[in-house]
Amino acid sequence: MPQPEPRHLLSVRDLGSDDVERILETARGMASALDREVKKLPTLRGRTVVHLFYESSTRTLASFELAAKRLSAETMSVRSSGSSVDKGESLKDTALTLSAYDPDVIVIRHPSIGAPDVVVRVTDAHVVNAGDGKHQHPTQALLDLYTIRDALGRLANVHVAIVGDILHSRVARSLVQALELVGAQVTLVAPPTLLPRGVEALGCETSTD
Repeated sequence: MPQPEPRHLLSVRDLGSDDVERILETARGMASALDREVKKLPTLRGRTVVHLFYESSTRTLASFELAAKRLSAETMSVRSSGSSVDKGESLKDTALTLSAYDPDVIVIRHPSIGAPDVVVRVTDAHVVNAGDGKHQHPTQALLDLYTIRDALGRLANVHVAIVGDILHSRVARSLVQALELVGAQVTLVAPPTLLPRGVEALGCETSTD
């Protein structure tokens, strides 16, 4: 029987509203394990998760590593610094090398937009985008949705203001799309020079005051 195509999380656009609801409910159930003396769950037992990070990171890398370990996965972390990347190895070749170890999931953070798509093309693993340039950071957007709902009890019809440098923020871009999926209202607040061109296409209000 042929194996199903691996599903990836490269952008919030890869998700539907039902997907978001299922992810948030699953996260809420798993969060209860944090109150136990033994925090491990068997969810990913026998699976291997590779973290491939081309940008400096503390919180994101630590969060992914700890989450995978608490779900009982085997983990391997590869940073570009000190690896064959320093000798000129391309992202494609690095991904091919890691794919030879038959990982189940590759989590990638990279300064170039579209880098996760390169990995998707050369691996059979599920690929999770942990941030690519100014483009997307879908897992951070999901975490923000979880936090908002945990605090307010709902997401639909909540009005969220995102303030700051919208132009260069992959988090803001992903969060706008995620909030749109769950029926929230969004206002972007920034000077005109820090709003992206075509911001109207995002379907949210803007304020420069």
